[in-house]
Amino acid sequence: MDNFIYNGNAARVIFGRGTISRLAEEAERLSADRVLVLSTPEQADQAQGIAEVLGSRFAGLYSKAQMHTPVDATADALREVERLGANAVLSIGGGSTTGLGKAIAFRTDLPQIVVPTTYAGSEATPILGETENGRKVTKSDPRILPEVIVYDVDLTLTLPVAMSVTSGINAVAHAVEALYAREANPIVSLMAEQGIAAIARALPIIARRPDDPDARADALYGAWLCGVCLGSVGMALHHKLCHTLGGMFNLPHAPMHTALLPHAVAYNAPAAPEAMARIAQALSAKDAATGLFDLAQGLGASMALKTMGMPDDGIDPAVEQAMANAYWNPRVLEKDGLHQLLAGAYEGQRPE
Repeated sequence: MDNFIYNGNAARVIFGRGTISRLAEEAERLSADRVLVLSTPEQADQAQGIAEVLGSRFAGLYSKAQMHTPVDATADALREVERLGANAVLSIGGGSTTGLGKAIAFRTDLPQIVVPTTYAGSEATPILGETENGRKVTKSDPRILPEVIVYDVDLTLTLPVAMSVTSGINAVAHAVEALYAREANPIVSLMAEQGIAAIARALPIIARRPDDPDARADALYGAWLCGVCLGSVGMALHHKLCHTLGGMFNLPHAPMHTALLPHAVAYNAPAAPEAMARIAQALSAKDAATGLFDLAQGLGASMALKTMGMPDDGIDPAVEQAMANAYWNPRVLEKDGLHQLLAGAYEGQRPE
C-alpha cells in the first residue's frame, strides 16, 4: 500500500428520524442562547416551524440566503447577527443556506448547527465558496466547518423528485473527484465509493416512491459520506468549472453539477483509469461517464446547460476563466478539450 495522509474533520453528526427534536439540546451544548436561524425565502415557513424547537434560544429568522453565497448578502446577514446579539447560527436548508451560515462563521467564529434538507453535502466541509463581481472563490478554514450536523430523514420525505435527483448527483460529484484527487487516500476512497453507491441505488427508488423512508435515509447517508470526501481532499476540474459557470452566469447549482459531471469525468477518464473503474462499479455501470449521464437523464434531469440560462456565447470566456488559476487535475487542462467538454454539456449530449 502507498503512503498516505488522512486528516479527519471534527464535527458532531446526529442522524436518524425525528432528530430535530434535539436542537435545543445541541444549542445548549454549544452554550448558545441567542440562535439566529437561516433559510432561503422559499423555506422560510419550514425554518420558522423547526426553529420553534429551540424555545427561548430562538433569537430570530433571517430568510434571505442566496445561491452561490454573494458577499453582499452575507454583509446584510451580519448586520442581523449584530442587531440580535446572536451567539450561534442554525442553517436549515440546502447548500445556499449552509453557505451563508459558513460565511457568517468565517467572519465571526460563531458556532454553527446545520439541518440539511437536501443532499448538498456542503455541511460536512470546512470549505466556503463566495461570489463577488462575477467570480466564485473558495476558501478553506477550520472556522467554516459546522460544529453540529443534524440529519433528519423526515425532512427529506417531501423533497421534490427533480430536486432530489440533481441534489444527489451534486453530492456524487464530490465523491467522484475525491477518487482521483491529488490527496486521495484509502479512507476517503472507501467513503467515496460507499457514498456514490448509496445515492445511486436510492435515487431510482425515490423517483418511484418519493416518501420511502429507507431510500431517503440511504440518500442522506450517501450525501454525508460524499460531503466528508469534499471536505477531506482537494477537488479538480469539475468543481472548477462549476465555480466558474456559477460565478459568471449564476446557473442553478445542483442542476449545473448534474449536467457537467459526466463530461468532466469523460475528460479525466484517460488519466485516472483506476478511479473510473471504482466509480463505474459503485454505479453498477460499465463506464463511469456514461453511467452518470444515464442515471441522471433516466431520472428526468435536464442534461443541457443551455436550458439553465447559460448563454450560447459563454463557452469561450468560461474556458478562459477556468484555465486561469486552475485547480490541480489528473489530466492537463487543454483549451480545445475544455471547449469540447463545455460544448457537449451545453447541448446535453451523452459523453462518448
